[in-house]
Amino acid sequence: MAVSIKTPEEIGKMRVAGRLAADVLDFIAPHVKPGVTTAELDRLCHEYISEVQQATPAPLNYAPPGYQPFPRSICTSVNHVVCHGVPGDKTLRAGDIINIDVTVIKNGFHGDTSRMFFAGRPSIQARRLCDVTYECLWRGIESVAPGAHLGDIGHAVQSHAEKHGYSVVREFFGHGIGRKFHEEPQVLHYGRPGTGLKLQPGMIFTIEPMINAGRPGIRCLADGWTIVTADHSLSAQWEHTVLVTDAGYEVLTVSEGAPPTPAQRN
Repeated sequence: MAVSIKTPEEIGKMRVAGRLAADVLDFIAPHVKPGVTTAELDRLCHEYISEVQQATPAPLNYAPPGYQPFPRSICTSVNHVVCHGVPGDKTLRAGDIINIDVTVIKNGFHGDTSRMFFAGRPSIQARRLCDVTYECLWRGIESVAPGAHLGDIGHAVQSHAEKHGYSVVREFFGHGIGRKFHEEPQVLHYGRPGTGLKLQPGMIFTIEPMINAGRPGIRCLADGWTIVTADHSLSAQWEHTVLVTDAGYEVLTVSEGAPPTPAQRN
């Protein structure tokens, strides 16, 4: 497994890309409300990334092996959509939950992050799922340190989700990131402590748990991209890009509008 160890110069550029990605989510937040279409959210984000940030939306025309090019600049995953939702004529309704996933390229480096948003007031069940998924993300992040293992991250996420009666999607995972959108290693959101790759300072990867309210099964829609829960249960996801430091970790995708960590909320 060839995992890139970033140089100080590369880390500096990753900080810039990560902050820009987070700033896009700050920008779009007030536009997420009942009546807006996911295509409109995509248009707004595309213009902000390309015109204001002078950056490039990485998902647009992204085509890994076996896939058709992704046709939009962000992913919008509503309610039972797990990930990779393609923006279109879907109109948000009061009570909907939506994950907006943003990746920008700036100076040749990628910043990748996503958040859950509410269109109006969500149900108690939907809010709880989103809150627990956010806690799962941070349990994973707080497991990052030199000498720790990837399995520690997965175990932290999985144990917290399952303790609350939720299930972890296993087909999708976090990933290394840098000059390329997806690099090694794969960061699973389930696992056993002390297993997998040992973490070293300079590694950068995403942690992005997808947590289902029902069973973990998923299926892909006819567009070849949109992943939904097989049982139509709600799904939530949060994502940060994380740097392994000498002392622990640094989250590269924070911004002024980012929600407080679970520890800050308590």
